[in-house]
Amino acid sequence: MIHAKLKEAIQAYNGELIELRRKFHSEPELSFEEYKTTAFVCEYLENLGISYQKTEPTGVIATIEGGRQGDTVALRADMDALTVEELNKDLPYASKEEGKMHACGHDAHTAMLLIAAKALNGIKDELPGNVRLIFQPAEEVAAGAKVMVEQGAMDGVDNVFGIHIWSQMPTGTVSCTPGPSFASADLFTVTFKGRGGHGAMPHDCIDAAIVASSFVMNVQSVVSRTIDPQQPAVLTVGKMTVGTRFNVIAENAVIEGTVRCFDPAVRDYIQQQLSQYAEQVAAIYGATAKVDYTRGTQAVINNEYSAKLVQKTAAEAFGTEVIHHEKPTMGGEDFSEYMMKVPGSFALVGSGNPEKDTQWAHHHGKFNVDEDALATGAELYAQYAWAYLNK
Repeated sequence: MIHAKLKEAIQAYNGELIELRRKFHSEPELSFEEYKTTAFVCEYLENLGISYQKTEPTGVIATIEGGRQGDTVALRADMDALTVEELNKDLPYASKEEGKMHACGHDAHTAMLLIAAKALNGIKDELPGNVRLIFQPAEEVAAGAKVMVEQGAMDGVDNVFGIHIWSQMPTGTVSCTPGPSFASADLFTVTFKGRGGHGAMPHDCIDAAIVASSFVMNVQSVVSRTIDPQQPAVLTVGKMTVGTRFNVIAENAVIEGTVRCFDPAVRDYIQQQLSQYAEQVAAIYGATAKVDYTRGTQAVINNEYSAKLVQKTAAEAFGTEVIHHEKPTMGGEDFSEYMMKVPGSFALVGSGNPEKDTQWAHHHGKFNVDEDALATGAELYAQYAWAYLNK
């Protein structure tokens, strides 16, 4: 159920949409530091006459009240940037902040939702229900969504929808498949304690470097030999800090890593196995181990009805050829916090175009967005809200 006025409005606002995205891109702000972005969003909504609530420390919750009673559908965009140095120095809208960059597309998400809000506000008297707008901080540290929920973002909401620009898909394509989309993302730290000493006298020591190395090499078998191969799971050790000097045997070693999967039972099992492996490896060498395991984001599992509504809406708005079926990613997304409250879905909108050099991976210093994809995302936000409220 496509609303012609929404399509016309998005097309008419396309120039503004691009300008907004470029503004946000050139002025990146890190997680929970999005003060200028928050202030701009508030001013923009105020000029449209849309009521809003500023959340703490950053972020905005707004509501477009429809002309008729009905459900409330939430649309979410994240706003934070990353500690990445922009390598696209020749762009006229390159980051003005050294060491900070919108390397994941959140600048595009915020711009798209603002323009979607402007289009929806133009037909608010026709809306059979309300549209909640969530401009979320701190997605990159997996903390913002929880804060927004705690401050009322999902109060009275019946369904939630989000979009992520995706450079691994061709520009303009849309993927929203029922079932797993983004994996749960957990953090772990393992601290081994041995007995340090002179590098020439290893027999008097317990070498924490050897203990840590043994753990790193062997813990991969948790996934490769004890998890069903048809259950996706990733265990990555990303950092290891060992020792103090070239001729001193290390007394301490600290390992940091992440666990990604979709099945809660697999998640529980890997957490248990991490502790067991650490303790057993340490015992072999006479060392001790301490494991700290922190659960991060839940898996994003698209609701079947909602995901199929996204597919139907995209096909009607842009043509059946835009529908893409991207495989689930082991990346994490705290959009799952909203889906723990109500059913919903999370769509990917392709922005990869080698001719425009926008095929770079997310979080890379050369990441950029094909701006032809922005109108697709903005309209998908708006048309989904209209379709859901008219279900």
